[in-house]
Amino acid sequence: MEQETTLDATVRTRIRSLRKARGWSLDNLADRADISPSQLSRIETGHRRISLDQLSAIAEALGISLDQLVESPQDSDVVIRPEKDEHRGLTTWLLTGDDGPQGLTVAKMRITAQAGDVGPGDMGVHPGRDWFTVLSGTVVLYLGERVIRVEAGQAASFSTMTPHTIRADHGPAEALCILDHNGQRTHLQASSRHLSGGSAPEPADPR
Repeated sequence: MEQETTLDATVRTRIRSLRKARGWSLDNLADRADISPSQLSRIETGHRRISLDQLSAIAEALGISLDQLVESPQDSDVVIRPEKDEHRGLTTWLLTGDDGPQGLTVAKMRITAQAGDVGPGDMGVHPGRDWFTVLSGTVVLYLGERVIRVEAGQAASFSTMTPHTIRADHGPAEALCILDHNGQRTHLQASSRHLSGGSAPEPADPR
């Protein structure tokens, strides 16, 4: 029962907060949801049980799905735990899941693999484009035959069809990366191989 009470209170808070965020009065939302303002007031304050029909109407009026409105709070979703690849000198925090905006993935990366001799076998390619901004330290971007230093506070954007990899210079560096689907699959799902000095994964056998 405690879980139901907590969720019930959360739903009421969501309704009130979303209404106010849109600058709507009780009358505005009530009119859009086709319920009376007094009913809506009692719903928000917890003095009336919420029927499924009312929840559906309120969610539609607020421009969100019913699932979003009644979603249970999940403490496990709050803490983002790092994925460490000590052998390759990379730690990754995945800040968005599969529902990232416009299919993009945002990740924070801590790079400890140091700049040095990097050959063609250390770099990989994939369709698309990558973006990153350096939060601390200095990132060395190897892009084809170019070696580009990107300092803290600076950002980089480049075509990933050019062979590339990144390293840190004189100590660890941290960067915030924005990856499209191909970049996410290559950098994160494939154990971040070519970002930390490995080669790009072989394409799957279409058979």
